[in-house]
Amino acid sequence: MNETQGWEGAVAGKSVLLTGASRGIGAATARLFTASGAKLGLAGRPSEALEAVAAETGAALLPCDVADYRQVEGAVAAMTKRFGGLDVLINNAGSIHPIAPVAEAHPGDWARQIAVNLNGVFHGMRAAMPVMLAAGRGTIITVGSGAAYNPLEGWSGYCASKAGALMLTRNAHLEAGRALRILSLSPGTVATDMQAAIKASGVNPVSQLDWSVHVPPEWPARALLWMCSNEADAFRGGEVSLREPDIRARLGLAA
Repeated sequence: MNETQGWEGAVAGKSVLLTGASRGIGAATARLFTASGAKLGLAGRPSEALEAVAAETGAALLPCDVADYRQVEGAVAAMTKRFGGLDVLINNAGSIHPIAPVAEAHPGDWARQIAVNLNGVFHGMRAAMPVMLAAGRGTIITVGSGAAYNPLEGWSGYCASKAGALMLTRNAHLEAGRALRILSLSPGTVATDMQAAIKASGVNPVSQLDWSVHVPPEWPARALLWMCSNEADAFRGGEVSLREPDIRARLGLAA
């Protein structure tokens, strides 16, 4: 990183693989990172929304279901071939469905949620870490949730998967943290399609929050950019919470 650019230049010229970029946090991150000079790849299941983000940003489009390890491995290989390596992986893909009590949740839907939210993070790490370790450097960021810390009615799969993803992130840091930067972001409640689905469900206190309390997706995108810089090194192996006023102050965001 060019020191004259500060942390806002953290991804300039670097290859970045981002999952879950069709909307919300992912789409905002794609826009910010390409504007910041990243060589960006978008990994996700084919959709018009994802194609639109790729067309808008000029990012490489890598069709990929994060629940399938071989597809994730292929996306990492494509990034390495195209850009000569992989500097940053952001595991952002996630699903809030099903929103249902444990006694009523469809087993297939629940398993799919775990496959995306937890297995998908593992698949990204498993595919990217050997490449990064061979290069002696790299950053891996998990987009987590406050749901990792507390049970919420109707969110058994979401809470369990996010708690698992946080522990997986900590474990990966334990094993590879001397060479790689591995950390997590808890973005708080964000004004996205996922939040709209939560509100429509009417289940648990999160659905009752006024829309005005949710932060725009550009805020966690900015946090992710900062986390790619050495200014966030104190959080390696841990989690940055965008709810914290001092974090927002560092990022130049409103209190």
